[in-house]
Amino acid sequence: MILDTIQEDLKKAQLNRDETSVSTLRMLLSEINYGKIRLGRELSEEEIIGSVQKEIKKRQESILAFRSGKREDLAQKEESEVKVLVIYLPPQLSDAELTKVVEDSITKLEAKSLTDMGSVMAEVRGQVGNQADPSIISVLVKERLS
Repeated sequence: MILDTIQEDLKKAQLNRDETSVSTLRMLLSEINYGKIRLGRELSEEEIIGSVQKEIKKRQESILAFRSGKREDLAQKEESEVKVLVIYLPPQLSDAELTKVVEDSITKLEAKSLTDMGSVMAEVRGQVGNQADPSIISVLVKERLS
């Protein structure tokens, strides 16, 4: 289970005195525990992967903010944390594979305009699950429907 892997990796990082990994994995476990408390049950694998994606997204937004603020040192710290987190995501689809899924979904649903975007997004997300970043899916769908 992914949670067991994260906990084991945290122990290894502590033994290796890898401060970046330790702090990043502790933050991730905190987010997972928060979700567990909020829902009142253990999280599924998909929900844990969603937590990982949420933490990656936070860091990517911080990277952009730090770069625009000319704080390259902080941006690099966030990038190193993203590298720690990406390990826990399932293999991501290539751009070509994702584009094909989007185009097939548009054809299947007979989508014609941006008003159909929600249904296309739902169809694509149902097919690819956590194997693609939702923001990338959104961009591809918008391009195809515009």
